[in-house]
Amino acid sequence: MSEEAQRVFDAIDALGQIADPTERAREIGAVLKNLPDRNKQLKELRQAAVLEMLARDGATYRSVAAELGVHFTTVQAIVKGHSSSGTVRPKKKSEQQGGQDAG
Repeated sequence: MSEEAQRVFDAIDALGQIADPTERAREIGAVLKNLPDRNKQLKELRQAAVLEMLARDGATYRSVAAELGVHFTTVQAIVKGHSSSGTVRPKKKSEQQGGQDAG
C-alpha cells in the first residue's frame, strides 16, 4: 500500500481514538456524511488514471489489468464508469422488460 493510502487509513483509525464520545461521534458523522461525494470523486480519479494508462502506446485492457493486478473486465468496468458488480449496474432495456420485447 502506498504512503498516501496508508495516511487515509491512519486518519480514519484516528477518529476512533478521539477521547470525547460526543466529538468522536460528530467527527465520524461528518466523514460518513461526505463519503458518497468522496467515493464518487475517487472513482472519477481512478477512471481518469486508467484512461491515461490506456492512452499509452501499446496499452491494452489486459496490459493495464496486469499492471494494476486486476482482471481485464475490471478495467473495462472502470472505463465505462462502473465500479461494482453487475448487480448494481443499470439494467439494459431488454433486462428491464424481463428479456422480452414490449408490445
